[in-house]
Amino acid sequence: MNHRKIFFWSITVALAGFLFGFDTVVISGADLSLQQLWPRGEVFHGVVIIASALWGTVLGAILGGIPTDKLGRKKTLLWIGVFYFISAVGSALANDPWVFAFFRFVGGLAVGASTIAAPAYVSEIAPAHNRGRLVALYQFNIVFGILIAFVSNYLLSGLGENGWRWMIGVEAIPAFMYTLMVFTVPESPRWLLVKKKDRVAAAATMRLIDPTVDPEVEIDRILSDQALLGKKESIFNKAFQFPLMLAFLVAFFNQFSGINAFLYYAPRIFKIAGLEDSAALLSSIGVGITNMIFTLIGLSLIDKLGRKQLLYIGSVGYIISLSLVAMAFWMNWQGMAVPIFLFMFIAAHAIGQGTVIWVFISEIFPNHLRASGQSFGSSVHWVLAAAIPSAVPWLFAKVGAAPVFVFFAFMMVLQLIFVWKMMPETKGVSLEDLEMQMTKAD
Repeated sequence: MNHRKIFFWSITVALAGFLFGFDTVVISGADLSLQQLWPRGEVFHGVVIIASALWGTVLGAILGGIPTDKLGRKKTLLWIGVFYFISAVGSALANDPWVFAFFRFVGGLAVGASTIAAPAYVSEIAPAHNRGRLVALYQFNIVFGILIAFVSNYLLSGLGENGWRWMIGVEAIPAFMYTLMVFTVPESPRWLLVKKKDRVAAAATMRLIDPTVDPEVEIDRILSDQALLGKKESIFNKAFQFPLMLAFLVAFFNQFSGINAFLYYAPRIFKIAGLEDSAALLSSIGVGITNMIFTLIGLSLIDKLGRKQLLYIGSVGYIISLSLVAMAFWMNWQGMAVPIFLFMFIAAHAIGQGTVIWVFISEIFPNHLRASGQSFGSSVHWVLAAAIPSAVPWLFAKVGAAPVFVFFAFMMVLQLIFVWKMMPETKGVSLEDLEMQMTKAD
């Protein structure tokens, strides 16, 4: 097994996650500046300015499976890099809220598509025994991108009224570098075989992955499993009800933890808790550091404890931390209480849902339906990721922060029940064996 090459390809593709994390969170530093620049009310600010990228992400997630299947994993990842670059430059130069929203929307398309193409690619080149860790590199890069965005926002916050342009535009640099790096990775052998019917190219890539294995044996096994499942199926066929339900519920609970609502409005939430502007931005950096540390812990445990055990740990952590945050807001605790409880929340997310979601969804669908299945799970995730943060400014103004966090805590109780009663373990099982298990599960 050529572990060095597999790791290099995995980390290169996972850099799409870095851009995902950076693009998603960088807007938090520009949040209040943009509201002052274009003061058109809380609803306009939430839905158009802040959530414009998320609406693009929804469309990217819904449609991203099409280029991932038709063009291939590699070409789709290249276009994702181009879209990130265009979005960063266009958003930074915008002088109109609708132009700004359009270019942020373009970046959202890249985010949505990356949640399909990147995990699919890595899951298809990774050996079963460390597939979880390699696919989770995508999530690590997401949280690394989030941390760098928070740090970048803090460092650029003193540049005056146009500081927000630098905050958003600096993303063009890593976007350009990522696009160049994707040229160095080969196409997924499973895509070459299942979608393009190219045995020769698939065999060549398999030899690069593991020179000690006869690729023809592996090709025959994949094609045999493919023949058993059929070629004209849809993820909405009855045979795939179980993985479809799993993808829906994992994505649903991921967002009803409140994670994206918090990441988008971290400085605002810290200000509500009584912190001054600079302290709020510094606390946001603390969120990024906590996120990265506990993602690394999750990364080290996902192939040892498994996906289900990490979601048990994360669910309990969610319930405790969100309950404490709600209590802090209800009782008007000032100072560092809210940041500390929110750091606990981020730790619970990072070690649980944050590490597991993209790995799990990339595993539970068959080879020929993987992109479509991930598109479905991603779409559920991003529809909610757009809707929930869009409502946050209005909810905070109308009902206050405490009831919002109480609701999120209740939803995590439901997630705990889902993990206990429904979620199967997928660690260490080959993708082809998982296909057979999932289609028999209903």
